[in-house]
Amino acid sequence: MGTIGATFLLIGIGLVYAETGTLNMLDLHQRLQPMLDHRTVHTGFAFIVVGIALKLALFPLHLWLPNAYTYAPSTISVFLSATATKVAVYIMLRMVFTVFSDDFFTHTPADRIFLVLGVIGVILASIAAIYQTDAKRLLAYSSIAQVSYMVLGMGFASVLGLTATLVHVFNHALMKGALFMGIGAIVYRVGSSQLEALNGLGRQMPWTFAAIFIAGLSLIGIPGTAGFISKWYLVLAAMEQQSWLITLVILLGSLLAAIYMWKIVEVMFFRPTSGSVVSVKEAPVSLLIPMWTLVIANIYFGINTELTVNVADTAVRLLGVAAP
Repeated sequence: MGTIGATFLLIGIGLVYAETGTLNMLDLHQRLQPMLDHRTVHTGFAFIVVGIALKLALFPLHLWLPNAYTYAPSTISVFLSATATKVAVYIMLRMVFTVFSDDFFTHTPADRIFLVLGVIGVILASIAAIYQTDAKRLLAYSSIAQVSYMVLGMGFASVLGLTATLVHVFNHALMKGALFMGIGAIVYRVGSSQLEALNGLGRQMPWTFAAIFIAGLSLIGIPGTAGFISKWYLVLAAMEQQSWLITLVILLGSLLAAIYMWKIVEVMFFRPTSGSVVSVKEAPVSLLIPMWTLVIANIYFGINTELTVNVADTAVRLLGVAAP
């Protein structure tokens, strides 16, 4: 799937190169401005966006992600969830707003397509997560929904929207990294990430359970956590453009996140312990330290937003996005 995405990206870059004769990003931006209405440029842009969208796991090009996250070793799942799609978000931002421009993006159907696919991705991926029986697959579908939030911010093509996207890139890495570490610690002890294997483990592994619970609150967007900051800026970006429907979708996505995270909390803490996990010990300190480092970071960056928001705002302005 990565090869297919790279092929689309390479074809798109080739088409743009045929028109401009350069691959330098700043030169491309300058030379493309007089020819933004050329069909070759539009075709190249479409190929580039589709290629990156596949690597980004943007709905409906997301089908590779659940299996990749679920069947990879837990350590790899942590790195994939915290970094892989985030790199694709960065590439999308640079290609769309640095190489082309926000004016080109908003004068083509691309911005509306991003908004529509983002809305569908948030709702459908969140609903799919609710029906999963494997904790890693549940979190994988949650990642698709979170990527869709980032795409919504790009679709607004505003300083506030892209700031929300970049803040969520960082915050989602913190929350999903902590969650996959928590599930990885459970897999280390019981050998499975199936929800039925987690029955009663919250009492046997209290520190791991607490980490998953707090990171889950951040994923939902509870005030005082990093996830709240991301969704707050997304809501502000939606209200700035009077997109009340998208505002409701963001809130609905948080409600659905509460439902699927509750599934993990329920089986770990409110289900009776099965005979096979009565003697399960807490995860070793070597696993708890990095897990709780990310959990504490979720709380810290939910209270002190100066660094994340200022850096994101500066980055967006360097992309050349005009303020409304």
